[in-house]
Amino acid sequence: METAEGIVAGGADEKGGRRRTRRIKYAFEYSALRALAGLLHILPIDFSSWVMGAIWRLVAPHLRRHERALRHLAAAYPEKSRAEIETIARAMWMQLGRTFAEALISERIMRAGRIDDRTGTQLDTLKISGKGSVFVSMHTGNWELVIYPTLVRGIKAAGVYQRMKNPKVDDYIMLARRDRYARGLFAKGNDIARKLMRIVREGGSVALLADLRDRRGVVVPFFGRPAPTTPFPALLARSNDAVLLAARCVRTRGVHFYIETERIEVPHTADRDADIAEATRRIHVLFERWIREHPEQWMWAHRRWG
Repeated sequence: METAEGIVAGGADEKGGRRRTRRIKYAFEYSALRALAGLLHILPIDFSSWVMGAIWRLVAPHLRRHERALRHLAAAYPEKSRAEIETIARAMWMQLGRTFAEALISERIMRAGRIDDRTGTQLDTLKISGKGSVFVSMHTGNWELVIYPTLVRGIKAAGVYQRMKNPKVDDYIMLARRDRYARGLFAKGNDIARKLMRIVREGGSVALLADLRDRRGVVVPFFGRPAPTTPFPALLARSNDAVLLAARCVRTRGVHFYIETERIEVPHTADRDADIAEATRRIHVLFERWIREHPEQWMWAHRRWG
């Protein structure tokens, strides 16, 4: 009969083995990422982007997430044939593969003059006003570059990111992005709302991606179906009388983009919650219009509707 001490010792050995395996896995992932980043910094920008996109386009259609993307596209475009839907989905994987590679060389792209800033005078007017602002964007084009127009104008923004399981990879990615967010780049957590609220209240800017599912959010129509959606950008703007600006990055050809913004009017009535829900709805009406212009550039494979 196995003793209690033996059971405890066996459990400790098993946990220790899992920890060692995890450390080895994390070290391998980090080394692979650094090697890939080093290679992409040596290769020409256009080739780096194209080859990664081609790999994703070849591999991703054989994964389960491809079927999810096809279902979402079919629901959003019931008038399109299966072949048309498949074409959009494969182009989406090419786009996402390109974006993955470009995320590791974003600084090269920004220095190379490949971004057409079409924000006009909106950001200049915002900077002069001294008002707090909330920039809200979505996973389209190369969303890592959508912060570019604020950098050009010296608008100091805060950003939010999802922490990765691998701490070495997380540190590397965070450090690569950090300089774009002068007011701080914060991992999602329990205290993030308070930090961002203070920044906007003090006249600062916050940049957020807001097109993913939020099970605890408000439900808004999106491509004709109810979608649980974060109300946080609208809440930030409504609570602080801040400017709410939607921004998008659109790929025009290869590694060339344009970025534009459009102001979202936030209602101010006696019903604060209704105002926030309405502003959130307006954001997604615009998002849907933008996505319909370039459906292959949006990330259809995530669980947006549930």
